[in-house]
Amino acid sequence: MRETLIVERIRRLAQESTVDKTIIRGIGDDCAILRPRPDEDLVFTSDFMLEGRHFTLDTHKPADIGHKALARSLSDLAAMGAEPVFCLVSLAIPAALAGAWVNGFYRGLLALAGKYKVTLAGGDLARFEQITVDVTCCGRVPRGKALLRSGAKPGDRIYVTGELGGSAQGFETRKGKCWLRHLRPDPRIAAGIALRRAGVAAAMDLSDGLSLDLARLCNESKTGAAITQALPLAAGASLNQALHGGEDYELLFTAPPRRKIPQRIGLLPVTAIGVMTDEHPGEILLDGSPLPLQGFDHFA
Repeated sequence: MRETLIVERIRRLAQESTVDKTIIRGIGDDCAILRPRPDEDLVFTSDFMLEGRHFTLDTHKPADIGHKALARSLSDLAAMGAEPVFCLVSLAIPAALAGAWVNGFYRGLLALAGKYKVTLAGGDLARFEQITVDVTCCGRVPRGKALLRSGAKPGDRIYVTGELGGSAQGFETRKGKCWLRHLRPDPRIAAGIALRRAGVAAAMDLSDGLSLDLARLCNESKTGAAITQALPLAAGASLNQALHGGEDYELLFTAPPRRKIPQRIGLLPVTAIGVMTDEHPGEILLDGSPLPLQGFDHFA
């Protein structure tokens, strides 16, 4: 009975968020139903948030966890140049947190969902010893236009949005704007859509550190890379944090040298940092020397 009351409370909260008209059925049935528009592709992504790995109860408020759980998946949509449509949220929690904590979690998640017009269309709720969150997001792109990691070629220039190292600096100090950047990352949805329209070659989001994520893009494109220009560092962040810190959720992308890339997208700066090479796939050079890949790897 208590579970029914919690689900009904979540349903009421979800009804306050944006409802996309292509979603025929949402919370209440065994599955959500989406009726796609003609001439579009749907893209899907899923991300975990795990207690003790991505957050702790003494450092993150429920709304922070809800916000970041959705932001991580929305960042993946941004990397594809996709417009968000809906999310599915599976949440497992200890029984003691089934009241105000759940309300706070969903209020944080739905505040971000409302900002980016994302409908909470369903999910699951369970009891478990530690908090486990899995958010699946669906986005739409014009057919055949999704940004991929595999489109880069030797000679393409490498770019990043925003500033790097801020989240790692915030995690280390737990102070100021960098700590807020770690708690409440802002997915670069508008930038991803703008870059898709600008015709960039390849893209991905920076979740595990520039060095490791750039190597992943290189592997998919069968290229190497050289970082030849100064990285845009967040205030107080070190070069090591910018290279390996992770959880910046900025966009990493490449474009042919003749492609005109704006220096800003809205208020967000865009910085050229290097060039794709014909070196061994996945090899990255920094100032001419091989760069160790030290970003976050769950299975390292």
